Amino acid sequence: MKTVLKLAAVACLVSLGACNRTPAQNNAAAIESNFDNAADNMDAMASNTSNDQAADALNNRADQLRDAGSNAADAVRDAGSRSNNVESNTVGM
Repeated sequence: MKTVLKLAAVACLVSLGACNRTPAQNNAAAIESNFDNAADNMDAMASNTSNDQAADALNNRADQLRDAGSNAADAVRDAGSRSNNVESNTVGM
């Protein structure tokens, strides 16, 4: 029961933390999270294989996937900040 309450509290805090974010920041966080989850799955597959070469390849691919997710998230954040600047610059016109 204590674990369930802790998880519920964490979920509430995470959702409250997202309130002050822009939609681009929320999308970027979701993208990065999805890539991280996929990389975690690859790491789990690597730890479950008995072939060392396959495990190394999976671990390397997981690292590449995390980097790609970070780059994609940064691109979304950058695009969102550029669009916010355009909107804020044209409000007074």
